[in-house]
Amino acid sequence: MKLSIVIPVYNKAQYVVRCLEDLLRQEFDDFEVVCVDDGSTDDSGRLCDEVAVADPRVRVYHQPNGGVTAARRLGVEHSTGRYVMFVDADDRLLPGALETMYSAMETSGADEVIATYRTHTGVDSPIVYTGLTPVEPLVRAIVTGKSRFPVLWAVIFRRDILEGTLQTPRDIVEGEDRLMQLQILMKQPRVFFIPNQVYLYTADLPNDRRRTLQREQHYDNLLRQTLRLRWEDYAEAFTLHQLKEYETFVARDEATPPVLAYYRSEIKSLPASIPFYDRLVWWLPVWMSRPLIRLYKKLIMLKLHDEIPPPN
Repeated sequence: MKLSIVIPVYNKAQYVVRCLEDLLRQEFDDFEVVCVDDGSTDDSGRLCDEVAVADPRVRVYHQPNGGVTAARRLGVEHSTGRYVMFVDADDRLLPGALETMYSAMETSGADEVIATYRTHTGVDSPIVYTGLTPVEPLVRAIVTGKSRFPVLWAVIFRRDILEGTLQTPRDIVEGEDRLMQLQILMKQPRVFFIPNQVYLYTADLPNDRRRTLQREQHYDNLLRQTLRLRWEDYAEAFTLHQLKEYETFVARDEATPPVLAYYRSEIKSLPASIPFYDRLVWWLPVWMSRPLIRLYKKLIMLKLHDEIPPPN
């Protein structure tokens, strides 16, 4: 088997059949689709089963709800492809995506190939890198929340590079894809970027994720552990990550005394590389920094929107 597509499915009955139909229309000669129904409470699992009955390229596994990482792990364990791609059940692959990604892997000899995407509203993602790209800037961009390239979807992986990277705990429900990619990048893989659009991303769907201090503390510990072998190289990026999380708590008016105590104990000094804006909002009292952070976030969103080219 050349290529396995792993799809974690949780309560996506409105989207999953469309996702599968687009996959099965791909003009590629050797692939399988492994769906993992992660304890859905709607018709998602049944719909996947119906598609699998009609097309032997699709296999469906059902498990009690264990979270997206556990679903991806089970999917990989039951897949057989030389290469693996992950697709979310509410997204779609564009025509020719599988052939494009497979050919790029074969010709580049890379451990992973990263393409580009388009949102369901017609906005194209930027082309940030092309060709073989060093790992270090990718790690820093992901850690500091500045990555403008796909982290997990619109990416194809050599199977063995995934070993040991699908163990994120159940309670990490945001940023688990970034953590997984960082664990892969710590292996110093060959990463190859292509400008081709292969993925249609359904942006801004509502979810029930709620930011909590306990979850952020757990995520920080996992991130430290991931970066530990190269800590001197990425310690400043980690500090900026924590500053950005602190700013998000402040912007959402959730900077409770325990939140403030945690970040004040964690960030005892600011490295010279920390931008002036982040220094300023760190030094200011919360009531003064909150409107500044909100304004800055709004300006960043406007800037990013202006920089992204309009759809063709």
